[in-house]
Amino acid sequence: QVQLVESGGGLVQAGGSLRLSCTASGSTFSISSMGWFRQAPGKQRDFVARITWSRRETFYSDSVKGRFTVSRDNGKNTVYLRLSSPKPEDTAIYYCAAANGPMYTEYDVEYWGQGTQVTVSS
Repeated sequence: QVQLVESGGGLVQAGGSLRLSCTASGSTFSISSMGWFRQAPGKQRDFVARITWSRRETFYSDSVKGRFTVSRDNGKNTVYLRLSSPKPEDTAIYYCAAANGPMYTEYDVEYWGQGTQVTVSS
């Protein structure tokens, strides 16, 4: 079993910056992908960014390209999401996610964090 613990959420002004962290523990040896999804009130949970663990390949949704950056620290079993120039529409609960294989949609996710609230003020 894998446990994911997120931190770093909070209130940020539009145009500011914020960094989210997610640390994996437990049976982490088989994890191949980690990343982030988000869900705004009344919306479905959408993909934001992901990174592969061995090759450090990164992927982003079109809505955050050029503004958000996903990175990882293998030694700490930690993935980060840097929110640069966030917009009010980025307000959502951000969920850390991991999988032992490819992670293209939320249905590929095998492990979820509890979520951390990000609120962007205008």
